[in-house]
Amino acid sequence: MAEEEKTPAREVIAEYAQSHFRYFRTADGTVYAQKIGHPVARPIRSQGTTGSHRQELMVGLYRDGLGVFNGSSLKEALDLIEALALSEDVQAVHIRVAPGFDGATWLDLGRTDGLSVRIHPTGWDLTVPDPREVCWRRTQLTGELPVPVKDTDGKGIDLLMRLCNFANATTESLAIAWLIGCLGPSVPVPAPFLTGPQGAGKSTGGRMLVRIVEGMSGDLRRAPKDEENLIAAVAAGWVTALDNLSHMTPDLSDAMCCIVTGAESVKRALFTDGDVVRASYRRPLLLTGIDVGVIRPDLAERLLPLRLERPKVRRTEAELWAEYAEVLPVVLGSLLDLTVKVRAAVAETPTDLRMADFAHLCAQLDKATGWGSLPAYRASLDDLNDDVIEGDLLAQTVLRHADTIAPGDAQRMTSTQWLHLLGKLYTGEEFKPLPKGWPTTGKVLSDRLKRLQPTLAARGLLIDSGRTRDGRYLEMARPVPVSPSEQPPLL
Repeated sequence: MAEEEKTPAREVIAEYAQSHFRYFRTADGTVYAQKIGHPVARPIRSQGTTGSHRQELMVGLYRDGLGVFNGSSLKEALDLIEALALSEDVQAVHIRVAPGFDGATWLDLGRTDGLSVRIHPTGWDLTVPDPREVCWRRTQLTGELPVPVKDTDGKGIDLLMRLCNFANATTESLAIAWLIGCLGPSVPVPAPFLTGPQGAGKSTGGRMLVRIVEGMSGDLRRAPKDEENLIAAVAAGWVTALDNLSHMTPDLSDAMCCIVTGAESVKRALFTDGDVVRASYRRPLLLTGIDVGVIRPDLAERLLPLRLERPKVRRTEAELWAEYAEVLPVVLGSLLDLTVKVRAAVAETPTDLRMADFAHLCAQLDKATGWGSLPAYRASLDDLNDDVIEGDLLAQTVLRHADTIAPGDAQRMTSTQWLHLLGKLYTGEEFKPLPKGWPTTGKVLSDRLKRLQPTLAARGLLIDSGRTRDGRYLEMARPVPVSPSEQPPLL
């Protein structure tokens, strides 16, 4: 064949690629490649060590006898394919869990053959998802899960609790509720904070909970020093587990709030002047530590304290993890069985809690099992409110003044007047100096009280603000207590 009659290499590559792979784009414009009939998709620009589309394309061309092509030909072909894919329909890609058709949800087992778990209203099945229903995205943090065992009769839950050192049955029920929440792609769940004395097995317990969802390669890690690295780690996996926290900066606290309830990060795309990269994320978060100091009120509403106690009998790491790996298929199967029962249970949604989806899940769990996870969740939030108040002198002073307000009454003043009144109440007759961090202006006081609103409301003090003809005001009010017989039922 004459040289001018040969098909250009880029056309050979493009034709082969389009006959063996499906190309589509996500809502942010990223183009993905998906082998025909396989649920795992890879971004065509990825150079990751988990295997890039460029690599699988080169291997396919070589094994099918079409030859080895140079980098420029591959680049030209992929540039064309990427441009063509931008006109295709938009489809989402998912890490570990995903919504499906007809109310089903999916769990990626991380296997090379694409075998996944489909959780539907009447049970769960093992199958390879139709690529039109679910597209999985894999990263280095996507570990392989064992094939879950069916018909366990709840045995796996008991095996898991025997390996963990949770302080009591109510704590165990909250841990199970969190694991069920992790299997839901659209349910924001509070972040378990595993705490307890030294030697209580907090890190080990955290690993056990994480590895039920992330596989034996899942692990805890230190909190990144900056928000950008934290977001990168969060976006690459499903469960983010931070170990041995001893201090929580305001920036880290705010970032954790965003991780739990969802946010979007936007930064400039590399090697461009005006283009940006968007990263939306909402992930299950797990924390371990003995004491993190003062907890900010907005984070306290998103935490789930799980207390552990020191085991009476110690075991070697090798023995403990060997048993855990052996029972993990049964544990996962029991968790899936319980998830189906919980989702089928009918229960009212508590309307007084910030994490209403998780509170509803706890109510469903109680309906399906007879446990007391919802009262335990309420009690844990009450304990966290105590922690917030104990670490905030302003909150303590405001509650001291609240004792002078009769139930059903309210006091309204400007923020500057409130600052003067609360300052005098704190210094007292001894004229002790105001503590570091005390509000210095009425505006700062107003902002602090707005942040403390949920905590103070849990103690029977309502904070409100507004404007009249005379200017802005802050109002403190104590509502009339409602008798238990007048309260609406929770379940």
